[in-house]
Amino acid sequence: MGQSSLVGLIVQKFGGSSVADAEGMKRVAQRIVTTKKAGHSVVVVVSAMGDTTDELINLANQVSPMPNGRELDMLLTAGERISMALLAMAISNLGHEARSFTGSQAGIITDSSHGKARVIDVSPGRIQEALDQGAIAIVAGFQGVSQDTKDITTLGRGGSDTTAVALAAALEADVCEIYTDVDGVFSADPRIVQHARQLTSITYEEMLEMAASGAKVLHLRCVEYARRFDVPIHVRSSFSNKEGTWVVSERPEGDEMEQAIIAGVAHDRSEAKITIVGVPDRPGVAAAIFQALADAQINLDMIVQNVSAAATGLTDISFTLPKDEGQIAIGSLKRIQGEVGFASLQYDDQIGKLSLVGAGMRSHPGISATLFAALSGAGVNIEMISTSEIRISIVCRESDLDRAVQSAHSAFDLDADNPEAVIYGGSGR
Repeated sequence: MGQSSLVGLIVQKFGGSSVADAEGMKRVAQRIVTTKKAGHSVVVVVSAMGDTTDELINLANQVSPMPNGRELDMLLTAGERISMALLAMAISNLGHEARSFTGSQAGIITDSSHGKARVIDVSPGRIQEALDQGAIAIVAGFQGVSQDTKDITTLGRGGSDTTAVALAAALEADVCEIYTDVDGVFSADPRIVQHARQLTSITYEEMLEMAASGAKVLHLRCVEYARRFDVPIHVRSSFSNKEGTWVVSERPEGDEMEQAIIAGVAHDRSEAKITIVGVPDRPGVAAAIFQALADAQINLDMIVQNVSAAATGLTDISFTLPKDEGQIAIGSLKRIQGEVGFASLQYDDQIGKLSLVGAGMRSHPGISATLFAALSGAGVNIEMISTSEIRISIVCRESDLDRAVQSAHSAFDLDADNPEAVIYGGSGR
């Protein structure tokens, strides 16, 4: 990992808040041209302007209550086509050649799952050709073309990050720069923890846990892809020239964070909890319950089963899931209530999840004790606990979540001496 002066091919990704208007476009064009003038080949991945994607979804919903997946993707990919063409024009104005390409023209090959397609191959022949001819290549993020149906597809939320990393891997770029509306990756959300500390670097595995636990700076799939192909990611603000955060396989020697046990505290308000009350404690019951949820394509997070009461032979099973999948899950479980024989269902969408993440946990006992003491001191009741090798997650009341994050952050000495975070846009993306 090195500074950008050593880099030959750079992929730069700019999010919607960075290109929200004409002024933003010009500022981004200036930054791209500065990189080009420094002697680098540049590939740019751009998102739709501001809230364009949400506006197009609203428009589709006004026209049709259930828009067809293929046509919805065709509509949504228009957002990035607008921004890529405008950005190419802005660069051309500065005296440099830029060529814009849709995801399919750029060779982003996906499966045929509309709205949440996965990248399965990248054939960036046209991009390479543009670079060989000295042009800056601008690629529409968030989109590709299905390998079997040849239809246009979208990659789902965070898809532009994934496009950028996939192109960086295919082109063997030296770095993938993700420009956003915060200065980098922080030890907690600066909107909640005023003294959140900016990380100079973070490992792929820590970033994966942070992203999976609610940190919004980078999308989970993008980090997974970067780890698989060992693409260094550099998270930076498009509104400042600060150094940002490197996401790499291991922290470089001398990084002050190298010695840190905890990288950060992530939180998530998007989950709900379902409790299945009075479940007969016998073999096959849990299998039937979780098979029904799997068949409905519900993404489960934490699962807790209580010890069964000796007198009744009944237990309770609780699990967390995305709020927007709550009603589907309840419906699936009600259908098997007669077969399984549980008593009732409880649905709770007023929960929050806090996750403590750090590779140093492996070799430091006492992390759990410190966390639980801090939460107890802040008057936060813990409802569920789940752990991985480098993460501890707890569920608490949603109303206690901010206080929980602040107390955990302070307990592990993560607070910066001076507030470091500046949020330039609105979304943290």
